[in-house]
Amino acid sequence: MQAGDEKALAELYDRYTPLVYPVALRILRSPADAEDVVQQAWLQVWKGAAGYDSRRGTVAAWLLTVARTRALDRYRSVASRRRAEEKVDPEPATPPEDPTASATQRQMSDRVRRAMQGLTPQQRQALEIAYFEGLSQSEVAARMQAPLGTVKSWTRQGLTRLRELLPEEEWV
Repeated sequence: MQAGDEKALAELYDRYTPLVYPVALRILRSPADAEDVVQQAWLQVWKGAAGYDSRRGTVAAWLLTVARTRALDRYRSVASRRRAEEKVDPEPATPPEDPTASATQRQMSDRVRRAMQGLTPQQRQALEIAYFEGLSQSEVAARMQAPLGTVKSWTRQGLTRLRELLPEEEWV
């Protein structure tokens, strides 16, 4: 893909979209917004493929980071617009079940859930709040009533432990 091979992009898209889409959906709670964000993320990945560095992480981790960042940007934009319009919904909508969920996606989800159980309660809670609710580390610290540095440590340790529990070769 770094060389501009569209077939490589198609292969990566088919392989990793079932992993990326649920993250966007969990943050945005809207299938239409999640689909749009996933498309934006793939466009960013295509244009910025030369920026991928395998020493910094796996392809899956890079793609998830791009998609999560796009989803958080969208979430914050929508939230800001809602506040400006003074239409705050006190309870977020429950995301609908994705009808296109494949057996592979369910297996990956189950493996991630099991791996999350291998973390300390603080690590798990920090990661769940940050990744699934879209809060910044400062917001996570406030929610958990813990110092920011401690929350950053829990997050980093949790991600490191997940990397051990979910080896890269198993995501291919």
